[in-house]
Amino acid sequence: MTSIDLTTTYLGLPLANPFMTGASPLADHLDTVRRLEDAGCAAIVLHSLFEEQITQAESGRIHQMDPLDSQFATVMSYFPQPERYPLSPDAYLEHLRQVKSAVEIPVIGSINGTTPAVWLKFARLIEQAGADAIELNMYEVVTEPDQSALVIEDSLRQVVQDLKSELKIPVAVKLSPFFTAFSNVARELDRAGADGLVLFNRFLQPDIDIRHLAVWPRLELSDSAELLLRLRWLAILHGRLRCSLAVTGGVATPNDGIKAILAGAHAVQMVSAVLRHGPSYFTSMREELRRWMESLEFARVDDIRGRLSLASTEAPSEFERAHYIRTLSGWSSWLGYQAYLRSHKDDESKPPS
Repeated sequence: MTSIDLTTTYLGLPLANPFMTGASPLADHLDTVRRLEDAGCAAIVLHSLFEEQITQAESGRIHQMDPLDSQFATVMSYFPQPERYPLSPDAYLEHLRQVKSAVEIPVIGSINGTTPAVWLKFARLIEQAGADAIELNMYEVVTEPDQSALVIEDSLRQVVQDLKSELKIPVAVKLSPFFTAFSNVARELDRAGADGLVLFNRFLQPDIDIRHLAVWPRLELSDSAELLLRLRWLAILHGRLRCSLAVTGGVATPNDGIKAILAGAHAVQMVSAVLRHGPSYFTSMREELRRWMESLEFARVDDIRGRLSLASTEAPSEFERAHYIRTLSGWSSWLGYQAYLRSHKDDESKPPS
């Protein structure tokens, strides 16, 4: 039997296999953390600490808004009270130390925010607490028409440069896909020193309750349908950047994980599938990857990573455009043929060629 090597490298960190947890409550309890490691989880990202939570703990303010000022009362009421967060900033650091002591796999801290005011200070504290890396989650829905794409992208690049100048541990950036020229954004963050990009953040998409005339925030577990956008960008970026690439969102089955690696992922982050099936699902992911590699006589994960990317394509944009036109043309033909069948369902004659 061929020896199968599942090892990979993410953010410069050696991993036993490509499968790890994404930022989530999965690492909130030490017994679960140990079960994840025992099942074969290769690395753990702690749940995100929010910028608003940090500033509220330090100054009592959120985005410079004083909760005692009546003009900010409505906006401030939207945010959770400090006691509603799973861990205070200080408790987060202590929990990180405990997780590091409980497992031998890499542990990655996570900060979620929109402005760099407090990140540098707290990122250093996360590093001092023992984190092997830090994941920066830039979650922001830009609603101001006066904010240009250039300003937003420059701010993100500057945050990465500032973090890299202060930290010794690797920095990953978790991004949304909603940039006009995502390839350029990825390249600029790579040049700014980002050690990895995580594709993609899942934006909250609230529904509308028409009975009560209210906005209804909802959060649903991801499924395989969400993977396609991520596969596309992994395939586009693989081989064109220095930094690592990770996928998060849409990896619901072992086949999804294999697809992500074929597209170019160094690491595959999982949350929803583990919440559905439990920590033991990492064993299934790992064993199915091993069996698949054996069946096609691949010996190493490095042999399959990016095998179906656009790295070897001379004109990636033309390749994408050609597939787009080909797909829609075929779809139009299929619809026309289905319409023909419906209109001639009683006619036994063959359709015209």
